[in-house]
Amino acid sequence: MIAEKGDGGEEATGSGDDALGERQRAVLRRAIRLEWITLGWMAATVALVALVAGQSQAMRAAWAEDMLSLLPPLAFLVATRRIRKSPDRQHPYGFHRSIGVAHLVAALALLTMGGYLSIDSVIGLVKVERPPIGLTVIAGHTVWAGWLMILVMVVTSIGPVILGHKKLTLSEQLHDKVLFADADMNKADWTTAVATIAGVLGVGVGLWWADGVAALIVSVSILRDGLKNLRSSIRGLTDAEARTYDDAEPHPLTLRIEQRAEQTSWVREASARVRDEGHVFHVEVFVVPHGGARPPAEDVVTLRDRIDELDWKVHDIVIAPVDELPPMQTFRSTLQT
Repeated sequence: MIAEKGDGGEEATGSGDDALGERQRAVLRRAIRLEWITLGWMAATVALVALVAGQSQAMRAAWAEDMLSLLPPLAFLVATRRIRKSPDRQHPYGFHRSIGVAHLVAALALLTMGGYLSIDSVIGLVKVERPPIGLTVIAGHTVWAGWLMILVMVVTSIGPVILGHKKLTLSEQLHDKVLFADADMNKADWTTAVATIAGVLGVGVGLWWADGVAALIVSVSILRDGLKNLRSSIRGLTDAEARTYDDAEPHPLTLRIEQRAEQTSWVREASARVRDEGHVFHVEVFVVPHGGARPPAEDVVTLRDRIDELDWKVHDIVIAPVDELPPMQTFRSTLQT
């Protein structure tokens, strides 16, 4: 006997938008607005940095990094549009996994940026490249071009600081790993800007290597974030154990589902297999009844409803009564002692 349920009692899986509650839909709308603002800000940043980059290695790296920063918000916007589609016969589980694919795109953007920045910096240092930062004329006044670079870096770093902080908050509320990766990208944006300022100032006082060293230091942090997000996105797409939005630990909801099932009077033992589909989880609960008795259908449905009440992320639920759990248990929560 197997009982299945989608959010709100529907037997169908439903679209990704249907799976969210009113509060989560409002959060998603705010996240979409933030990503459109990000695209506008970063497009303006790319144009400004290109105007003043000159031969500075750090400035060129900052420009490339700003270009790559467009990918995570684009991936997020495409994915949030895809999840609105309802399941069809070719996609019986719906389009929830579009979020996971977008997460992979964002992770690769971070990793590419970190790799490019580190290789470019090392080559510059090995070749002893001395970036020339000359003079420029503004309104009839001759000024050091480095001041113009620093001014652009200061102005363009304001947006990523604010946007990244807001996305970090929303990513936890939505369990959205794309937003989390994009917040990491925004952190990479403003830390690159700070490093670029330090590098340009270093060149200004005669430290030719400051430009490359500053870019190399930042690249290490970006590479680490890229690898962390790449690992997380692959884990999600390959149905590894569901984890928290920041991949810091196994998601506690799996354990709560097992505990909720085992609190049921007719259940002797329970184990949950949970797949992270993006915003929501698909849940299979294997339950062993006391004395091997077959529970009536209404008891199974009641258990299904009680698990559904645990959290909005619990979207599709399958309850499967079995005679015993496999001796080699591979899908119980790793938080289970």
